[in-house]
Amino acid sequence: MTVASDTEVRWGILGVGDVCEVKSAPAMQRVPDSRIAAVMRRNGDKAADYARRHGVPAWYDDADDLLADPSVNAVYVATPPGAHCELALRAAAAGKPVYVEKPMARTHDECRQMLRACDAAGVPLYVAYYRRALPQFVAIRALLDAGRIGEVRHVKVDMNQALVPELVRQAGSDWRVDPEIAGGGYFHDLASHQFDLLDFLLGPINEARGYTANQAGAYAADDIVTAAFAFESGVLGSGSWCFTAAPASAVDRTTIVGSHGEIRFATFGDGRFEVDTDGAGTEVLEYPVPAHIQEPLIACVVDALLGRGDCPSTGATGARASLVMDRICAG
Repeated sequence: MTVASDTEVRWGILGVGDVCEVKSAPAMQRVPDSRIAAVMRRNGDKAADYARRHGVPAWYDDADDLLADPSVNAVYVATPPGAHCELALRAAAAGKPVYVEKPMARTHDECRQMLRACDAAGVPLYVAYYRRALPQFVAIRALLDAGRIGEVRHVKVDMNQALVPELVRQAGSDWRVDPEIAGGGYFHDLASHQFDLLDFLLGPINEARGYTANQAGAYAADDIVTAAFAFESGVLGSGSWCFTAAPASAVDRTTIVGSHGEIRFATFGDGRFEVDTDGAGTEVLEYPVPAHIQEPLIACVVDALLGRGDCPSTGATGARASLVMDRICAG
């Protein structure tokens, strides 16, 4: 089911928090044949304020009221992960297509529940893994497909971040380090993007294992993860994520090594990446990062819902990233 019988996608947003200020929701007002029809937040004053500032005609403080709004023909679940599964199921029951924030859910089991509900209701499910549509990563995939670095052998993910003192003070109120809400800690928040991106670039990962620990004890979630994984294609991978490292050790680097070169990029970078090939030295390529970073993917979702294109980030692809993280965190 799409909304192809309509001439536009009219979004209802569940949970208009920080991600809706710049990254996502403004793009829904910019993409052709797309607009926000209603927003919801449990705090009605904040919902009303968002609607006023962003020119949205309706606001609610109850999810069911938004889902019942006949002007809404697609739903964006923009809450923290702990509510993704429940709200996606309710949107599917209302017969409305779903676009859900990442990570898709806290666990792969919740992802499977969402997929089953949307399949049963005949509504599509998309996930906000927007790097699949960003120009620099589309370009990297094209280089890999063209054999620019030869046959891919392995990939290495390195991420170190310093422990932010403010986070320690606010750990009790930061959902990103509350496993009950986020499914884990910053690994779930950030590595979910990385594993989904690797799936986009190199295909599905079919094996993964890892080690996790809470070394600093600053919050409840694990603060360090190491992992090894294997792709269906035979490519091997490894990674380490430390969120209590020395500031001088800070890094966000993924290296894809091939038989004739390598590609290096930052998942959360500025649109630049490096290509090294045999005898040709290092080439630095740079692509613009959209002001509203989800806009290219949202344009794909709108095209898919209106029956005029496809979206590269679906519930099926998004669930695979959650399965990889589940396997790594299981040890």
